[in-house]
Amino acid sequence: MEKSQLTSTNRNEKVLRLTMDANFFFEKAMKCLDQYRYDKALKYLQRAVEYEPLNPVNYCNIAGIYSELGNYDESNNVLTKIITDIDSSMTECYFYMANNYANMDQFELAEKALLQYLEEDPKGIYLEETEEMIEFLSYELNRPMEIKAVKAREVFLKHDHARKLLEEGDFVDSIQELEALIQDYPDFLSARNNLALAYLYVGNVDKCMSSIQYVLHEDAGNLHGLCNLAIVYKQTHATEELALLLEQLKKVYPYHQEHVYKLALTLGILGEHERAYHHFKRLMKSEEAKADRNYLHYFAIASFNSKRFDVAKTIWMKMLNLDHEYNVAAYFIDHFDALVSEDRTFNYHYVLPFEEKIKELSDHGKKKHVIKYTQDIVFMTSLQWGLFNGDDSNKVRAIQTMKLLKDDQSKETLREFLLDPDQKDYYKRLAIFVLKSLGEKEPFVSNIDETLSVTPERSVLPSWNEKWQQIIDIAVENMDGRYDILQQHDVQVLWVEFLSRAYPDIPRIQKLEGWAAALEYIIAFLHSVSISFQELSDRYGVSQATIRKQVKKMDEVCGLWEKVSAILPDISNKINKE
Repeated sequence: MEKSQLTSTNRNEKVLRLTMDANFFFEKAMKCLDQYRYDKALKYLQRAVEYEPLNPVNYCNIAGIYSELGNYDESNNVLTKIITDIDSSMTECYFYMANNYANMDQFELAEKALLQYLEEDPKGIYLEETEEMIEFLSYELNRPMEIKAVKAREVFLKHDHARKLLEEGDFVDSIQELEALIQDYPDFLSARNNLALAYLYVGNVDKCMSSIQYVLHEDAGNLHGLCNLAIVYKQTHATEELALLLEQLKKVYPYHQEHVYKLALTLGILGEHERAYHHFKRLMKSEEAKADRNYLHYFAIASFNSKRFDVAKTIWMKMLNLDHEYNVAAYFIDHFDALVSEDRTFNYHYVLPFEEKIKELSDHGKKKHVIKYTQDIVFMTSLQWGLFNGDDSNKVRAIQTMKLLKDDQSKETLREFLLDPDQKDYYKRLAIFVLKSLGEKEPFVSNIDETLSVTPERSVLPSWNEKWQQIIDIAVENMDGRYDILQQHDVQVLWVEFLSRAYPDIPRIQKLEGWAAALEYIIAFLHSVSISFQELSDRYGVSQATIRKQVKKMDEVCGLWEKVSAILPDISNKINKE
């Protein structure tokens, strides 16, 4: 390895030694890329290639820079060299070449490169993007593309389904499908990367690490694997290991949009907001990214966290038309000046600030932790804003959070919410349910059914029996922590409906726990929560026969199974067989 030394002619002066190797020039190139100085970055990478002529990563970076500069021919020459002279297994180069040809309007050549990618790539990393390009090329060529073989089609479809399950939060089913997939295709690294994430989401750090280690053993430079490893290091407080890996990630300059996004988001999560900003800015060259509210929001967060406040606000303003369903951008715009004055950073989550803390608050709902949250101005402001201005899911989570906080300010906010004529009656009733659970005494003045009233009447019931309330309390107490606030609230709604329909022939109430267990069973069933009579019998201390009996009584009065039989047939048969 060649080294260059600079020394002083004066022997008394300190000697400055400068080691010049491939890594030295690579780091220089990365710094230039951060500053968008592509010409200098290219020169440094070419020097790095002189030291490591068989390292395909440097060649890929060179090809990427040529493409960024619009020199697509030269980019393809480099990509061809990688395939023919350096590493023939890097079949993704055909996909990059197809992109370059498409940018030059050489659609026949783009088609040829794309078909070669489909026929030779075993993993199908870019199959989803390939489908979009096929549609584009078919339009430009005015004919369908003749695709003879797709080497990774079957495995891609299975992996894509498992990935969607992961994105939707169905971690258990995603794990099952991914485990089955890698059993058939043990070298499918993309599946192993997603499996690592699924394991992490369910708290199985050991299996997560095992999956990541397999990926990196097979491909030491796998970007998704390295990013996943960094997140695990952060969560497990492996400070030294994280510092070393972070230095490695800072030197990476990905070629493809998916890799740029993964690295940008990871660096942002790790607190490297300046570098995250530059990578997200690169993404914004894509029309697809400009129309994606997730990309835009993360770019705005990176801009805000790196003190580029004007850029952040501009991005959130552009997001308003894309974000009308979630209202996240609207919150940041409405409170922008106050947020800037707080001098804080925000996490890379597409939610309102208070929503990031809900799980943490649920896990640490002790008084000293609650005080910390109630003194957080941004947390409390976004909580109130979400309740009055957010979408339906924001409102539910806000009410749930106020139930956890139990503070006077939250109680007062819920009472104000009851009087807002623009809010839905359902959520006002949910707020009343929470106020009661917090020990607040009636009456509750509310604007329900467009009428200002004092505590909504319980249907046709002339009075409210203490035992009836005890049954609700027993059910909710047993369901707390295992069901969300909507499901707990539905217990009360169902019980009131049953009593109202049965009145004046309300059954004799004896074993309170049996009725409470029956309520939980029905609510669990209606919300697709897995539960059995045996579990309820153990939890409530009553026989299965008693619970089944009360369930049938409520069904006879309310016609519950008839209402859902079109969706869930043979429910009554299930009850009888269980």
